[in-house]
Formats: sequence, structure tokens, C-alpha cells
Amino acid sequence: MRLILAPVRLLGLLLLLAIGLLIAGLVFPWQRQPQRNRIVRGWSRALMAVCGVRVTVLGDLPEELACTGILAGSNGRLLLVNHVSWIDIFAVDAALPARFVAKAEIGKWPVMGALVTLAGTLYIERGRRHAVHAMNHRVRDRLRAGESVAVFPEGTTTDGQSLLSFHSNLVAPAMEVGCDVWPVALRYTEKGRPSRATAFIDEMTLVDSMWRIAAARGLAVEVAFLTPVPTNTGTHPTRHHVAQVARTAIAQHLGLPAVEPAHPRAQPAVLPVSPASAPADSAAAAASDRASAAH
Repeated sequence: MRLILAPVRLLGLLLLLAIGLLIAGLVFPWQRQPQRNRIVRGWSRALMAVCGVRVTVLGDLPEELACTGILAGSNGRLLLVNHVSWIDIFAVDAALPARFVAKAEIGKWPVMGALVTLAGTLYIERGRRHAVHAMNHRVRDRLRAGESVAVFPEGTTTDGQSLLSFHSNLVAPAMEVGCDVWPVALRYTEKGRPSRATAFIDEMTLVDSMWRIAAARGLAVEVAFLTPVPTNTGTHPTRHHVAQVARTAIAQHLGLPAVEPAHPRAQPAVLPVSPASAPADSAAAAASDRASAAH
């Protein structure tokens, strides 16, 4: 049965990707961002359905925010999401459309790269001296426009059964504009049990990952929007503290150890958090973040 179902799902996925490219290329230029985000949300839901992944959303989201990812007149919101797979982006977008921060290499992926680029992904070229500074400005601009910006603070993917340390670099723009930081927990299950079918780790290729997802049966993802962490409380929290509070909330929701691993296992990044420049809480902390991002 799986040998029949998987190819059908993959063909459906390829067709949906082609439709997405046409919509993004021909329709998006004539639409404002809220309308674009509505389309992104609907398309992402269709992609998850075609892949055979049922999406369950936890959390009380205002209807306007859930549909567009934007609240006019607000300071936006920064989503910190645990990272398992390339499909994480579409799982989140199916619940709340957001701009994701990604490494520039993602934009070079065949078809998928063009699609996420047209959808408004914010790219950063790691290693360039002024890239992180420019990214900070772009994130701040999007937050001030009331948009939702999402990052993967672990900087790489896991199998979903562990949670790596959170880099706090991109929390800085959120603190500057005074917006809340939202912990978002992703949990993948297969027939109600923890699943590794979506894990994009080690030497796995994108094609391999797509096949594993398409061949899975009873695959589901829970997208849980947890209690927001305020950054404008007047107590002057550090970005490291905010990131740690968010990580603890996600760990507790997923039933994973809240203590940060001393030596996190290195894995290939899918959509790593960009090392954004920010006033360091201390010279040592800033050096630690740069060292972690380099790996």
C-alpha cells in the first residue's frame, strides 16, 4: 500500500509546488502582504494534506492573526520554533503565516527555494561582515509592520526527541521593538506515537525526506502556540533569558529535558537561525553565540 500511496502523494506535491510557483509569480505582485499571507496559509494547508500530514493547532489565536499573520498597529511577534524538518515551515504557515529567517543557500534549492523566496523568506548570507546587521534591520521592519517573524533558534534540525540550545541572536530585534516572543512547539506523531518520519537529519537528502513523509501512514503534527514571553516588562530581561524561557516552555510541552545539553549533537542545518547582530549582554555571551552559530 505504501509503495502505491507514496508516489501518488509525491506527484501531488510536485503539482502543488508548480501551482504555488505560478501563484507566487503571477498573483503575489498584485497583492498586499495580508492577502499574500492568506494564500500562503491556504496553500500550506493543501501541501500538508497532500503529504498526508494532519495539522492540529493548539493556542488561542485571534482570527485575523491566524489568517494573515499580521495585526495592524501591533509590534508584531517573534516565533521561536523547535526544528525537525523542512516541512516545519509549512506546518507553521498552515496555522499562522509568518516570514521565516533562513540561510541564503535555501533560496538555491530547486523549486522549493524559488517558492519560499517568493513567499517572503528573509535570507542571510552567513560569513559576510554586514549581513547580520542588515538582517536585524529587516526583522525590525517586519515586526514594526505588525508581522510575524519565525526563526529556528536551535540552528539545525533534530529527530524531535531532543531539544538543542537556543541561540538568542534574533531575540534582540524583538526586544528593541518591544514585541512578545512566542514559543512554538512542533510535535510529529504517526498513529498517535512519536514519529521520526519527518526528521531531516544526518546525510539525508531532500528527496529521501520527501519519500519518507509520503510513505508514512497516520502522520500528524501538533503546532502549539505557548504562552508569549514579554520583552517590555520594564525589568530589562536579557535576550539570553528570554530565549531560555522560551526553550524551557517548549521542552516542558514536548516532555523533553529542560536542561540545555552540554555537547549538542551536530547535524546538518535545514533552515538555521541567522546570527543577527545585537548589543551583547556580555562580551562572553556574544562570543559564545558566534561560536555556536559557526558550528
